[in-house]
Amino acid sequence: MKLPRLYAILDNGYLPSPEALYIVAQELAAAGCTWLQYRNKSGNTRVMLEQARELKKRVGSSARLIVNDRADLCLAADFDGVHVGQEDLSPESVRRIIGPNRCLGVSTHNPEQLREADVTSADYLAIGPVFATSSKQNPDPVVGIEGVRRARALTRKPLVAIGGITRANAASVIEVGADSVAVISDLLRDPRKSAEEFFRILR
Repeated sequence: MKLPRLYAILDNGYLPSPEALYIVAQELAAAGCTWLQYRNKSGNTRVMLEQARELKKRVGSSARLIVNDRADLCLAADFDGVHVGQEDLSPESVRRIIGPNRCLGVSTHNPEQLREADVTSADYLAIGPVFATSSKQNPDPVVGIEGVRRARALTRKPLVAIGGITRANAASVIEVGADSVAVISDLLRDPRKSAEEFFRILR
């Protein structure tokens, strides 16, 4: 599996309305983002399913759609994959639900977690937070650039770096071995233009 340099994350908590969510998704897809992750920590399954289905309708096949945490919603909304964290269902449990053809990603925060995830059926691994981030209430300790470098040495799977990544620091993360950078907040203001700038930086 080849990851795109930019992996956009649509976090419901950062957007003022469902319509804003859909518009940002469409703008990012129009800019050339081929992977979009839908993240909604509200826990309201009905709302999440409605939003996931609308995202699928708006974005269509122009981008691969990944849902955070919820293997059941991946199937119900016909998404392309699931991304799970350390407190979610195990990678193998998710794989049994979604089958062999959908994509599975796993978040890790230290070498031990990365080694464990590396032997699962995950298609790609994420490491972070690379830098300080405000996207989580209780973030794990920052791993820094060196954490990404260590992670790269521990796995041959595609590696996504996440946490506090902006246009100012994205290139440094790719330079130490990440295949892709996951970005939330630095894509929200003028999403299309922001994504295009990321692509220029990450070429």
